[in-house]
Amino acid sequence: MLSLCQPSTSRSGGLVSTALARSMHASAAHRNSHFDTHLFVERLQRHGMTRQQAEGVMVVLAEVVDESITGMESGLVSRAEMEKQRYAQKVDFAQLKSELQMHEKNDLSLMKTENDRLMADVEKLKQRLREEVTRTQAGVRLDLNLEKGRIRDESSQQELKIKEVDTRIEAEIAGLRTQIEQAKFSILQYLVGVATGSGALLLAYMRMMR
Repeated sequence: MLSLCQPSTSRSGGLVSTALARSMHASAAHRNSHFDTHLFVERLQRHGMTRQQAEGVMVVLAEVVDESITGMESGLVSRAEMEKQRYAQKVDFAQLKSELQMHEKNDLSLMKTENDRLMADVEKLKQRLREEVTRTQAGVRLDLNLEKGRIRDESSQQELKIKEVDTRIEAEIAGLRTQIEQAKFSILQYLVGVATGSGALLLAYMRMMR
C-alpha cells in the first residue's frame, strides 16, 4: 500500500530519506495501493517546513501508517481463509440440511408408524365393540324370548286353570239344577199325594154324611 515513488535528492536530507525508504520498502512489496512520499514531503515544505523536518515527519507518519496497516491486516481474514471458511460453512450447512432432512424423514416415518398402530388399535376396539354389542343384543333377544316363552307357559297354565274352574262351576251348576228338578218332582209328588189323600178323605166324609 505504501511505496517510495521518488527518492530525495537533497544532500542535507539524504540520511533521513534513506531511513524513510528503508522503513517503507519492507511493507511496500505486499501492498497494492501507493502513497507518494516525495510529493507529501514537498507539500510539507510548501507549508513552511524544512526538507529535513518534512522528511522526519514523513518517516514517523510512514511508520504509524505501516503499523496501522499491519494491525488491520492481522485482524482481517485473507481471501483464501475466507473461501475456506465459506466452503466449511457450506459443508456444515449441507450436512445440517442433510441431518435435518434425515430427522424429518425419520420423524415422518415414526409418525406414520405410530398413526398406523393407532389406527390398528382403533379398528381392534371397533371390532371388539361390535362383538360386544352383537353379544349383548343376542343375550337380550334370548332373555326376551325366554321371558315370552315363560309368559306363554304361564298364560297357558292360567287358561287351563280357568277352564278347569269353568268346568267345575258348570258341573256344580248342573248338579244344582238336577237337585232342584228332583226337589220339584218330590214336592209335586207330595202335593199330588196330599191332594189325593185329601180328596179321598173328603169323599169318605161325604159318604158318611149321607
